[in-house]
Amino acid sequence: MKSLLFALTAAMIILLGGCATPATPIERPKYVLSDFEPPNALNPLKVSDPISSTNRDLYRFNYDFDRYIFLPVVNGYEWVMPEYGQRRVSNFFDNLGEFGNFTNALFQLKFKSAGTTISRFAINTTVGIAGLWDQATEWKLQRQDEDFGQTLGHYDVGNGPYLVLPVLGPSNLRDTGGLCADAAIFYFVDPYNFDHNQDLVLPYYLGKAIDMRHQQSFRYYTSGSPFEYELVRLLYTEKRKLQIAK
Repeated sequence: MKSLLFALTAAMIILLGGCATPATPIERPKYVLSDFEPPNALNPLKVSDPISSTNRDLYRFNYDFDRYIFLPVVNGYEWVMPEYGQRRVSNFFDNLGEFGNFTNALFQLKFKSAGTTISRFAINTTVGIAGLWDQATEWKLQRQDEDFGQTLGHYDVGNGPYLVLPVLGPSNLRDTGGLCADAAIFYFVDPYNFDHNQDLVLPYYLGKAIDMRHQQSFRYYTSGSPFEYELVRLLYTEKRKLQIAK
């Protein structure tokens, strides 16, 4: 019996000794996010992103759509249309977009901005010949970019979770609602009488989409950052804060 107790005691000592032996240290990953952050930098992981997996899938979808469909169309447009003509087209669509800037400036009670916007529209539509030339900017009347997402933010509506929209790219719950509201207001007010000119609807939206992508210099997966998704998420969130605060 004593020999059995001695054997069990010895076995427990050996096992405990083995547990006390320092484990092989876990090798540190080659890269961690903190390696790429300056001290006290904003942490992009703090942006609310509860459906990150879905958003990342949509980010990759947008990359594929951009690479194989959208950019080839835009590149074809840029090849056919001389740079001078591209500027005229951009000015034309920017002038049509003044309706949204005006209505949202009014919603926010920014009467000075609303006055600047309506003045810009009147000048560019007349002197600028249907908005093809941006004469208002030449006369020091700067564009006042506003949308319904900014209007909601102006009244302290929070961002909500971050979203990646198909084709449209980064957004959040508030701004997605704002996009829908802007589209609904435009549809019901119908400032350009599309209701009686149905043949203009498709060319308008197609041309606007091509011009918007033409004016946007961002290209997916060319930032050089291993955390491009997080970087875009942070930059979008901070950009919207600045636009609402102005």
